Amino acid sequence: MLASTSPQRRAILEQLGLPFEVVAPRYDERGEGALEPVELVCAHAEGKARSVAGQAGGRPVLGVDTAVVLDDLVLGKPESEGEAAEMLEQLGGRTHAVVSGLCLISPGWEVVEHAETSVSLRALTSRDVAWYVASGEWRGRAGAYAIQGLGAVLVERIEGDYLNVVGLPGALLIRLLADRFPGTYGVG
Repeated sequence: MLASTSPQRRAILEQLGLPFEVVAPRYDERGEGALEPVELVCAHAEGKARSVAGQAGGRPVLGVDTAVVLDDLVLGKPESEGEAAEMLEQLGGRTHAVVSGLCLISPGWEVVEHAETSVSLRALTSRDVAWYVASGEWRGRAGAYAIQGLGAVLVERIEGDYLNVVGLPGALLIRLLADRFPGTYGVG
């Protein structure tokens, strides 16, 4: 079960050929206080998974949370065009981290891990920022960009799992599933 309504996460699981059912998590991400970014995404991933575990009927539950981190500052989802432009201006010409917490829960075990991918955006002009903000693609995106869409033109380099930047650390998920279910999913 996927404890998320994210279309990106659904698309990644489909791409990986993993069967799943979507259940909207009943978890409030506010109120975790001043945790470090890795602790924060892991706590949110676990909270999302736990919020629907009672409905799983013995199936594994997957919870994921992703954050864009620049100099220990977590850049969330911008609420306005101005906030999106400000985030893009901060990220332009710099390298930031995309950090995801991933939690898998089943009746007999639970695992919480994280993945980190480094992303470098090219130097952005005010025209670049205005064009991207006008596209509207920044809406609902941590860090105000979507690497799998028009935001790809903003990116100069990535180091690590591309799918993590999209919204689900696919390499980590497959490794964890192969550890728990050897011979399944073509690995192990």
